[in-house]
Amino acid sequence: MQVPGKKTLDFNNTEIAFRNKTNQQLNKAYWLFKAISSNFLTRVGPPITNFLLNAGFPIKGLIKSTIFSQFCGGETIAECEHTIAQLALGKVGTILDYSVEGEEEEPVFDATCNEIILTIEKADGDQRIPITVFKVTGIGRFGLLEKLDAGHELSAAEISEFNRVKARCERICLTAFERKVPVMIDAEESWIQDTIDKLALDMMRIFNRSSVIVYNTYQMYRHDKLAGMKKDHLLARSAGFLLGVKMVRGAYMEKERKRAEEQGYLSPIQPTKEASDRDFDASLRYSVENLNDIAFVCGTHNEASSKLLAGLLDEHGISHDHPHVYFAQLLGMSDNLSFNLSDAGYNVAKYVPYGPVKAVMPYLFRRAQENTSIAGQTGRELSLIARERNRRNNCKTK
Repeated sequence: MQVPGKKTLDFNNTEIAFRNKTNQQLNKAYWLFKAISSNFLTRVGPPITNFLLNAGFPIKGLIKSTIFSQFCGGETIAECEHTIAQLALGKVGTILDYSVEGEEEEPVFDATCNEIILTIEKADGDQRIPITVFKVTGIGRFGLLEKLDAGHELSAAEISEFNRVKARCERICLTAFERKVPVMIDAEESWIQDTIDKLALDMMRIFNRSSVIVYNTYQMYRHDKLAGMKKDHLLARSAGFLLGVKMVRGAYMEKERKRAEEQGYLSPIQPTKEASDRDFDASLRYSVENLNDIAFVCGTHNEASSKLLAGLLDEHGISHDHPHVYFAQLLGMSDNLSFNLSDAGYNVAKYVPYGPVKAVMPYLFRRAQENTSIAGQTGRELSLIARERNRRNNCKTK
């Protein structure tokens, strides 16, 4: 039912989707997605690029002006300011995401923790940055988390190491609490996720007593995560804290299935995309129905799920800008969702990754591969950009 005075959502409205992009930026995005659509380039690009970077070839400028500028805000928080301002013009918030991955050293974990805290301090008092985020593997060693998940006994040194991980996590969440800036803990691979989930719930018990500061992430392409989210909600209700939820479909499907097959255990991934869609949409319905004690971020590039959530809010008489409900997409993708939702008054934010070019290359490769692996994603981006280019050209000739 359309609520009187509310705008009708039209995700095909390219004028709104791209109104903050110049013709030059639009053309650059068009040719970039054309290149990404080539499976050959997506397959051979990462190893070639890594080789050239490691060999010292001067390609950083090329990367920074192409794929990096499409999907990242800059190399530092200061360099992200232009992106933050551009998104704010379209009433879309920024989620600063320090996207350095794959490190293993304690000094790097301390430095990453300090950088995450800087994003929270940047967000303090800045309405353009409504939410922040971090990965536990940014502040702790993957192998340690894996050992904990597997239930293996830790050595005294490893116990001390994990205490440092917990201390970094609590320091980040304490800063978020003191600054009144929500922080999301990203989901990761299933074989370290139980440990991450426990950390997230521990942080919520401390900091989510009167408002939602800490959010955990639930990957609905896992067949157990809808039930897990509901279980966590009941736990939160009985323990007297509010549940922060970010629901996503998921990001590690090929890796998860391959590992399950190699090690001979049941894959945690849903049997079909339809099952993932069903659970994702069910998580939206459940969260809307329990909005008094759940705050959630709907992380999706799926138009049907976005329309569903928008309709659920109207159906339940919930304001579009209710503080417990956010839509989120990645920078450089699905602008037709982000800017049309924000234009209709919904809370929307974009993940804006940043970090040194070489350090964020794993993130950029995943984005390129994601665009080719998600059915129709690149074609959809290209068709929308092409439609807007044609619209602008037609406006010139009139």
